[in-house]
Amino acid sequence: MLMSGNILVVEDELKLANLLSDYLKASGFEPFCLANGTEVVPWVRANKPDLVLLDLMLPGRDGMEVCKDVRSFSRVPIIMVTARIEEIDRLIGLELGADDYICKPFSPREVVARVKAVLRRTYDGKTIQAPGLVLDEQRYEALLNGHDLELTAVEFKLLQFLVANAGRIYGRQQLMDKIYPDERIVSDRTIDSHIKKLRRKIESADPEAKLIHSVYGVGYKFDPISA
Repeated sequence: MLMSGNILVVEDELKLANLLSDYLKASGFEPFCLANGTEVVPWVRANKPDLVLLDLMLPGRDGMEVCKDVRSFSRVPIIMVTARIEEIDRLIGLELGADDYICKPFSPREVVARVKAVLRRTYDGKTIQAPGLVLDEQRYEALLNGHDLELTAVEFKLLQFLVANAGRIYGRQQLMDKIYPDERIVSDRTIDSHIKKLRRKIESADPEAKLIHSVYGVGYKFDPISA
């Protein structure tokens, strides 16, 4: 699986930040480095990285506070990096919404491996399917970057099915069979209408989010990493 994506490295030790950046570039990622905790939240809001490597001890703002703030509006994967090894810090870090936790000293290769593992879980069709997208089946609620998409029940079921089968192409009839199991009589163009509304709602929350793609003459697919 070829991995790529924009990685925000938040690390105030310049040599370490540059080392991590070099290893990430060699693995096909596009890293960007910040050294001050106060810069992280606005940068994440503006640039929507695919993953954040977040050091715990930072000038300006503590990594714990930064993680909590980022989680208030984004589900971007976060790997916390720290020299603290106390179990309480590990638990607090994960409870605040970190996806993984790595302690210094570490091998840069290990960090890259963790980055790939977290991104693989993110796009595996079973967890979060795109940066910032969260589906709550109990409430029939879909959030994108913290914004409620306000989907109808049918729209939610359609998005949920496409997300759960990310990358696979489905024709109109296949999608109708999934969202209308009672076999009611509806036009196959009904799917086109639902897709159009879904796209409109997604783009209203994030104009840059191109999540549902048309495959000419075949159908539709959900793919957050397609160009």
